[in-house]
Amino acid sequence: MITLNSRGPVYLVDDEPALLKALSRLLKAEGFMVKAFGSALDFLGSSVASGPGCVVVDEAMPGMTGSELQHSLQNLRSSLAVVFLTGNGDIPMSVRAIKRGAVDFLTKPVKDEELIAAIRAGLKKTGEMVVERSEIKVLEERHALLTGREREVMLEVVRGLPNKQIAGKLEIVEQTVKVHRSRVMHKMGAESLADLVLFAEKLGIAGNRSPKA
Repeated sequence: MITLNSRGPVYLVDDEPALLKALSRLLKAEGFMVKAFGSALDFLGSSVASGPGCVVVDEAMPGMTGSELQHSLQNLRSSLAVVFLTGNGDIPMSVRAIKRGAVDFLTKPVKDEELIAAIRAGLKKTGEMVVERSEIKVLEERHALLTGREREVMLEVVRGLPNKQIAGKLEIVEQTVKVHRSRVMHKMGAESLADLVLFAEKLGIAGNRSPKA
């Protein structure tokens, strides 16, 4: 298993063998762990495509473009950070790439320091993504332990409803709401309402907050 750190892994995807060789030499000299691919399809078919790291990709390649690769990685929910390095880019293309989450959009020829800076930013981003997804996985496991009623109470709590209104809405007594609320806090590992709301947002289950909350 490849260990993620400030030195990699870095994946180069370009259909120019000479460029791949030159970039690999440069990045290895800087201490990065580097692996090169001659096409987006080769990279996408490898085991590393679903893992963390930074991929430096050309745009215009036969078989699959860099933009298409970026879209495929998004569909895979990959933790990879994407840096474009192309000689065929334009402003609209770069804007689209950045909006889709690319770390940077560089043009050939690129200065060594610019490429290295972009890769370091990419590795930082992918590291943050790995941590966040690990946290979400833990939250999903905790949420799965809640009973159906506890999930209902949690949803109303993070929406900002007080216990009395939750009781009326769910047609249970207020004391029962308090019990469920306490159990939800404990099972989710929340020390405060703010924690619970944040967890719900990360899980994508937070509703609109009540203006009275």
